[in-house]
This record gives sequence, C-alpha cells and structure tokens, in this order.
Amino acid sequence: MARPEKEAVVKELTEKFNSSKSLVITDYLGLNVAEMTELRKQLREAGVDFNVVKNTLATIAANDVEMNNMTEYFSGPTAIAFGEDAVSPAKILVEFAKDHNVLEIKAGILNGELISREKVQSLAEIPSREVLLAQAFAGMKAPLTGLVNVLQGNIRGLVQVLGQIRDQKA
Repeated sequence: MARPEKEAVVKELTEKFNSSKSLVITDYLGLNVAEMTELRKQLREAGVDFNVVKNTLATIAANDVEMNNMTEYFSGPTAIAFGEDAVSPAKILVEFAKDHNVLEIKAGILNGELISREKVQSLAEIPSREVLLAQAFAGMKAPLTGLVNVLQGNIRGLVQVLGQIRDQKA
C-alpha cells in the first residue's frame, strides 16, 4: 500500500477503536472464501463491522488510542469485529467458532478494557437485550400480579359470603 492509503487505514482503525463499545480480535487462518462470506454476512446483519487488518497498521492505531495492551494479539492473520453493543460480536463469533474450529478468538476489548478469550466466550453466553428486558419486565410484573390476587381474594370472599346469605334467606 502507498503511504496515504496506509494513513487512511490507520485513521479508520483509530476511529473504530474509539467508537466501538466492544471488539473481538480473531485469527481466521483456515477459513475458506465461502465460510468467510457466511461469517461476514452474519456479522453485517447484526450491525458488526468485520475487518481483516494488517498487524503493523493495527498496532499503530492501537498505540494512537493508547490501547497498547492489545498489540500482543496482532500476530498472524488478524481480523477484528467492531460492535456497537457489547454482546453481538462475541456471540456471533463464538457460535461460528463452534461450527468452524479453525476460527480462533484471540481476545477482546469491552468498554476500553482488554478481556481474555474466556471472558469473550462468557460474554457470548449473556442473553440478548430483548430477552433481558423481557426478564426484567416479568420480574416487575410478578409482585403486581400477586397484589391484585390478594386484593381480589377479599372481594371474592365477600361475594361468596353474600351469596351464601342470599341462599339461606331464599
């Protein structure tokens, strides 16, 4: 690459490092074109950018944003998934790696902090945002449902007593 092109790539990587909530560093060696296309499609549908990067350019960009601790993972064929949310890049890549053993997850960054491969895998096990919201709403609904049942119990008891009095007088 010519120098201006390299500078543009470093600038783009620097912006992505700054703007992404999470990223996952992978080694994609061994994936064929069809598998790589399938992976890119799944990531694109989730709104995740997946870039194959040159290690030296990624190292320069990481140093520019003071993320020097991740430069040790820039060796061999490297691709980085940049996500707008914390879970989707990890979830998709871990699921894909289960089916394709050649995809290796090296590490990740979550809110600016380096996380290990094991933490990326545990991050992938977190339910989706929609599931978490549904669980939270169900938890908030349960006490209200109980209160309504208790209040209805008193009214139901009164109606039954009045019904029995009516039957006795009839």
